[in-house]
Amino acid sequence: MKPGLSFLLALLFFLGQAAGDLGDEGPPIPSPSFSTFPGVDSGSGFSASSMSGSSYNGSSGSGGSVSQLFSNVTGSVDDRGTCQCSVFLPDTTFPVDRVERLEFTAHVLSQKFEKELSKVKEYVKLISVYEKKLLNLTVRIEIMEKDTISYTELDFELIKVEVKEMAKLVVQLKESFGGSSEIVDQLEVEIRNITLLVEKLETLDKNNVLAIRREIVALKTKLKECEASKAQNTPVVHPSPTPGSCGHGGVVNISKPSVVQLNWRGFSYLYGAWGRDYSPQHPNKGLYWVAPLNTDGRRLEYYRLHNTLDDLLLYANARELRITYGQGSGTAVYNNNMYVNMYNTRNIARVNLTTNTIAVTQTLPNAAYNNRFSYANVAWQDIDFAVDENGLWVIYSTEASTGNMVISKLNDTTLQVLNTWYTKQYKPSASNAFMVCGVLYATRTLNTRTEEIFYYYDTNTGKEGKLDIVVHKVQENVQSINYNPFDRKLYVYNDGYLLNYDLFVLPNPQ
Repeated sequence: MKPGLSFLLALLFFLGQAAGDLGDEGPPIPSPSFSTFPGVDSGSGFSASSMSGSSYNGSSGSGGSVSQLFSNVTGSVDDRGTCQCSVFLPDTTFPVDRVERLEFTAHVLSQKFEKELSKVKEYVKLISVYEKKLLNLTVRIEIMEKDTISYTELDFELIKVEVKEMAKLVVQLKESFGGSSEIVDQLEVEIRNITLLVEKLETLDKNNVLAIRREIVALKTKLKECEASKAQNTPVVHPSPTPGSCGHGGVVNISKPSVVQLNWRGFSYLYGAWGRDYSPQHPNKGLYWVAPLNTDGRRLEYYRLHNTLDDLLLYANARELRITYGQGSGTAVYNNNMYVNMYNTRNIARVNLTTNTIAVTQTLPNAAYNNRFSYANVAWQDIDFAVDENGLWVIYSTEASTGNMVISKLNDTTLQVLNTWYTKQYKPSASNAFMVCGVLYATRTLNTRTEEIFYYYDTNTGKEGKLDIVVHKVQENVQSINYNPFDRKLYVYNDGYLLNYDLFVLPNPQ
């Protein structure tokens, strides 16, 4: 029997005994009877001990039989009068610990369910957002599919065929005009640039063909206009003047840039200069030179020479030379000599390219130096050399000119100043300058992709004025511009990239 039940039965037994002792004159209180439960085993279970027989005889002073006292109890009485019985009860103990574990598990599961339910609600919101985006994307794709331009499958070969057809048409136009013309030459340059652009797009960016298709449409329109002009027997322009001569009316236009390559020292060398040597005796044999400044943007230390443009493009057969005294990117090369501003001075030097030695030095009178009046966005270019059909020039400023540009014609051998002109153009407001047939042309920055030739000064007449010739570029800052009279090209150093441009001039002198 369970301990709790045993205690309860014993308590009832003693309560009955106590009641008998107190009722001497009253009716006897019957003793508790113990009835067996189903399945009682008389040999085991609960054992209860009776008190003296007088306690249960029901009358005072008489001692009844012990067997009569427990007559209603199923069990046995031993020799000492102790009643013994056994009761078997079913296992009714409540599993409290298991219920507690079940309750804790149910609580944890409830928390997890609430958490997952909140996630599901968020997912439902996201799905609705994505459904709207997909719907918008579907509409955009339908619009793109209706367009005539394919954004998914770029047929570069077809573009190349179109460009080749235009190139053939330009050749035919040249033949029909009986010589070169300004517009046809410009078209030929633009077609060549588009060919390079197609090749770059094919290797680098196969998803952006819209711009080049627009270029092709514009070129086709120009070619149609040229054909119409030819049919009407009206000449477009006069033949271009002979290279190296000044029988023209000045610069009137410029081609789009042709990117030659990155300078040989790498991306970090943003400042420098490059160009092609010009020799009046051998104008078609000029070597190509590249002179990046050190990363401080000030010191000129290393430069390379190439006999041909192909060698420069392939970084082949280069002569790499070193000097220790160059400053700024105003370098120029003329007749196999390099002209530089000497470091930390207003002195200028002529360097023999064959021996890489200083042939002569000279002080440029009153010239400001060490970043006093450099170009806008370009430091350490207070003294800027230039070459044109007439020889060697230097562009600078003085304190007396209050920063306005000063132009001096130099003897290319002795570096003596032959003549000087004073302009009204403030040098630090220009981004760079170059000379063509004795005329200074100055540029300024319009935005990160556009320059403008905005000013000229003619040393032949002393006249100056404004221009508005747009110059496209590939990077933000122009560090130097060098002109070659033979091929009539500008060689531009643009944040480390080597660019060249074709200049277009007015055929008749004005």
